[in-house]
Amino acid sequence: MRLVLIFSIIISSIQSCQNTTSKDSNMDTQVKHKHTNSLINETSPYLLQHAHNPVNWYPWGDEALQKAQDEDKLILVSVGYSACHWCHVMERESFEDSAVATVMNNNFVCIKVDREERPDIDQIYMNAVQLITQQGGWPLNCFALPDGRPVYGGTYFQKSQWVNILQSLAKDYKKDKEKFYEYAQNLTEGIKNSDLLPINNNPAKFDNDTLAEMVKKWKTSFDTKEGGPDRSPKFPIPNNYQFLLKYGVLNKDQEVLNQVKLTLDKMAFGGIYDQIGGGFARYSTDIIWKAPHFEKMLYDNAQLMDLYSDAYQYFGDDLYKNVVYETFEFLQREMTAKNGAFYSALDADSEGEEGKFYVWTEEELRSVLSEEEYALTKVYYNIGKKALWEHGNNILLRDKTNDEISKKLNIAVEEIEPRIKKIDAKLLTERAKRTRPGLDDKTLTSWNALMITGLCKASQVFNEDKFKQAAIKNAEFIVSTQTSNEGKLLHSYKDGTSKLNGFLEDYCFVIEAYIDLYQLTFNQVWLERAKDLMDISIENFYDSERGMFYFTSKDATGLVARKMELNDNVIPASNSSMAKSLNNLGLYFDNKAYSSMAETMLNNIQPHMVNYGSGYSNWGQVYLSKVFPYYEIAIVGADAAKKHAELNQNYIANKILIGSEKPSQLPLLENKHVEGDTYIYVCVNKACQLPVTDVAEAIKQIKQ
Repeated sequence: MRLVLIFSIIISSIQSCQNTTSKDSNMDTQVKHKHTNSLINETSPYLLQHAHNPVNWYPWGDEALQKAQDEDKLILVSVGYSACHWCHVMERESFEDSAVATVMNNNFVCIKVDREERPDIDQIYMNAVQLITQQGGWPLNCFALPDGRPVYGGTYFQKSQWVNILQSLAKDYKKDKEKFYEYAQNLTEGIKNSDLLPINNNPAKFDNDTLAEMVKKWKTSFDTKEGGPDRSPKFPIPNNYQFLLKYGVLNKDQEVLNQVKLTLDKMAFGGIYDQIGGGFARYSTDIIWKAPHFEKMLYDNAQLMDLYSDAYQYFGDDLYKNVVYETFEFLQREMTAKNGAFYSALDADSEGEEGKFYVWTEEELRSVLSEEEYALTKVYYNIGKKALWEHGNNILLRDKTNDEISKKLNIAVEEIEPRIKKIDAKLLTERAKRTRPGLDDKTLTSWNALMITGLCKASQVFNEDKFKQAAIKNAEFIVSTQTSNEGKLLHSYKDGTSKLNGFLEDYCFVIEAYIDLYQLTFNQVWLERAKDLMDISIENFYDSERGMFYFTSKDATGLVARKMELNDNVIPASNSSMAKSLNNLGLYFDNKAYSSMAETMLNNIQPHMVNYGSGYSNWGQVYLSKVFPYYEIAIVGADAAKKHAELNQNYIANKILIGSEKPSQLPLLENKHVEGDTYIYVCVNKACQLPVTDVAEAIKQIKQ
């Protein structure tokens, strides 16, 4: 049967958009389009990009699924996102071609999915494609039976290859449906079982030797010259380096700490970082962090603000402070709405070219800068040398410190940064005149919660009120707009419309964000809200048989499988995030049920961690809290805010903060308030050392 032949096609030209950014979704209502399909009524910028394709696209929903059943047609589930470069390429090559669209429309019910709006759908069909082809990425194109069970798929297909697959699948489905149904049954069972861990009934035992073995194996893949992993593409996975920083400090592992610093230095100096505008691109295509796919995603920049704030607190390097402040300025300038919500992404492409908005020719630089400014820029940003990219364009990047620049150009070191800031401002003004990359202006609850966490960390480390106010404003947006009357979360927001029931990623990251807001403000209402969301999560997502959480709630319908997210990636796994919050809330509320659930989850994952440290690094942070129990630091009294700010100038890898200016009934604060005084209590497992009034004395009680 030719179906088998199709399944064995070697997709030699696949170039998956493993991560990228957005095409302008703003639609000129004055333009008359030849084609308009059902996506025109959607709010997703990605779906709207396809609303005028000749392909008769449908959004995921009952109408499309019923049509497939009624007409007995295979379904094409085509998944991407507005920031995806290769999604744009496949659209131009195939989905905008009327002849290709005719083949698709005649033989398939075609469904377009925004993976950011519907990660639950993406998980299922991505899992299917990975099982079929041993690879994945976006665009994701998966064919399914009329009932939604997948039968074949891949990522990016060239036009001729795509037409061949369409025609072959349509012909074979009509000829031998039984084989399709048999294959689909086996594949769907594989999807259902691929991430369902059995509960680990062995007694929970967490020891530092397990982590040491995990890190030892992980070290073999360190790139000790350029930082990050010893391969390309390179993704700046923040939870990797947050874990390694904590591990290195707690275990006094200088090799690990050196690798963390090297990686953060190289990323901040590289083309992956927007040197004049701030903010990080999604990933580097090479091993030296030079040439990114130029899209900028909210979730990356949120987590990197968190990571670089931590790194500044420990290493004290002003480079890291600059990264945090510049990234925040970029987010405020380009990705923040008036209501305090954050948009999702900026595209890699403008005017049909990837990176065009960000790169510079020597002639362009000379036309903007004075001769003196250009001379400094050429050396500082490696113009014409390491920065040289394609077609005479330069990706601005650094490879020298200010001290090295000072010696090379005989400029006083203290003059360099002011001069560069003036140059950057000129270039930024000039760049603003260019055609901008498209903005994906939907707001995702989960990604906004990651942003709150990053802002809370930055506010603590730098004692900066603007970070705090932005975090509170965003959290109030989630409370007022993305929370239903029943207290449940909604996933997506755009143009005044909140929609889609929240997924586990929304609950877990909002819970973490609310806990972080409590640790920043000592306003107990955030802690109570975190607890309320945790209880809703347990009721709607928890599988008591396996001791883990499903990604979709018990009320979700219409999908062929219910998945669990277990591996940490560019975003931490929702289950590892839930385990972290259960652990923390168990301490805050002395809730043994929460603590027990966290321990069960970690015990389930433990057997898998040693051989794949980078894929379990957020779990590793939970594990560290078991090996090195938290310092429960309580600050109680009228001067709690002042002492809190002073304490936050110190990096403490294993701490949980509690505080109040007045008496509190929180278990960790009970009987700690003394009228007229402000005391700091350093406790471990509820056993406290003598209270002190001086932060320096409290730090002495913490052994690191």
